Amino acid sequence: MNDFQRDTLDVDVLIVGGGPAGLAAAYRLATLQRERGGEPLSVAVLEKARESGAHMLSGAVLDPQALDELVPDWRARGAPLDTAVREDRIYFLTRKRALRFPVTPPPLRNHGHYVISLNRFVKWLAGLVEEAGVDVFAGFTGAEVLFDGDRVAGVRTGDQGLDRSGARKPTFEPGVDIRAAVTIFADGVRGNLTKTLIRRFALDEGRLPQQYAVGIKELWEVPPEWLAPGAVIHTLGYPLGLGEFGGGFIYALPEGRLSVGFVAGLDYRDPLFDPHAAFQQFKRQPLVARLLADGQMVRYGAKALPEGGWHAVPRCHMPGALIAGDAAGFLNSMRLKGIHLAMRSGMCAAEAAFEAVRAGDASAARLARYAELVEAGSIRSELYPVRNVHQSFGYGLPAGLAFSALALVTGGWWFRDPLPARPGHARMRRVDATRPATARTLVIDRKLTFDKATNVHHSGTSHDEDQPSHLLVHDTDICRTRCLAEYRNPCTRFCPANVYEIIDATDGSGGKQLQINASNCVHCKTCDIMDPYQIIDWVPPEGGGGPRYEGM
Repeated sequence: MNDFQRDTLDVDVLIVGGGPAGLAAAYRLATLQRERGGEPLSVAVLEKARESGAHMLSGAVLDPQALDELVPDWRARGAPLDTAVREDRIYFLTRKRALRFPVTPPPLRNHGHYVISLNRFVKWLAGLVEEAGVDVFAGFTGAEVLFDGDRVAGVRTGDQGLDRSGARKPTFEPGVDIRAAVTIFADGVRGNLTKTLIRRFALDEGRLPQQYAVGIKELWEVPPEWLAPGAVIHTLGYPLGLGEFGGGFIYALPEGRLSVGFVAGLDYRDPLFDPHAAFQQFKRQPLVARLLADGQMVRYGAKALPEGGWHAVPRCHMPGALIAGDAAGFLNSMRLKGIHLAMRSGMCAAEAAFEAVRAGDASAARLARYAELVEAGSIRSELYPVRNVHQSFGYGLPAGLAFSALALVTGGWWFRDPLPARPGHARMRRVDATRPATARTLVIDRKLTFDKATNVHHSGTSHDEDQPSHLLVHDTDICRTRCLAEYRNPCTRFCPANVYEIIDATDGSGGKQLQINASNCVHCKTCDIMDPYQIIDWVPPEGGGGPRYEGM
């Protein structure tokens, strides 16, 4: 029984997550208040990072269509969109060669778009939100959903000042209960609170399982003449096999900065596959290695991506709450873009929440207005024609490319609609059922290629060592027995931050045990997604902990 009293804060609209979706929702609410008048609404944003933008990571090429509507005068207001796309290139890579596509497919034409730092963009947008009178609480995590019966009533923030065992330190501060008429959950891909809502309200009933990928990125400084600002390069092929989904990207920013990254689908079959190792091999391919010659890696990060498309989006409204952005799965994997869709979904959620608060009715029926706005607007019109594209890559790269081309003509139609899909973790084969792959030699030179520990250092990640682990493994016996025998502990490979290690048991038994280096975590959530037994839960650490993606 608690011997303390939690503080309570009451607001009209609470937004959990200060990324593009959450901040777009907040700014749109402020705009609606200004345009329509009436009793002022109280709006609050919870952001788990130390400061706005610190946990934001993307490629990123921004389609400005949602920004044009949200902040029409963004140019005059200093939006950090200073690098217009000037060139698109697509290559199919082999180990030694780069074969350029003669034509850029329409979905990958980026004329009118901008190469950006998502970190800088979100920091700028957060400033506009605060200027508009919205409270942004940075360093506060959403730890628990509050309910009144079957209605979402708000969120409890995480307790701060607990030691590893969960006991209170002298600095202990209990979390705050923030109660709201409407709560908008924009807690990112595989959000811990959104997971609670999906289970409680069966929001994914009748939908395909979400499909994921992990994106790994480095920021490089190279001689400016190597690649002109605004150049956008995408690659397929090496080092991935024909049965593995993904590819690389290189985006040129001013002053010789390159965003260099690699996306690997989290539905691969080989339990020995390591996305981070594949990224390092990608950089050794001659085309990429030439661009990085005489350069220096200055930042690193990783993030999961929701790539299941339209048929994998859950129902996003329920009594008292809405789900927006990556938490809902609004990303176009064919265009390799989701920022504008996240912002658009936040704007739609704001419209529905504003009307519900004004009407004094936050029922599911009233908040279904959100679904109507999504269905009638540009989110559906963009995602529906490519609804089966990611699923088609489950049949291999050639089938996926063929179906993608066909989708441009048919609007995504196929004899089976939707194409069937399985959760990515369920596709992983056991070690004894895996055909031996060609050995992938990985050379770590700490100039072009890096080990995970070195990369994590460049992510700026920081956590208080003396706090409860935010990586909950519900049965560690599986790790040292079944998983070791059946999959050879894939967590030690699919984690891009060296969080999970299998070490000699400390009890003298001669066996093995799992060691969790939680302070390394960059919050990508790959472990939560790809663990074959689904016994890992990622939850937010104490507020403010995590990476610091400055300029990423």
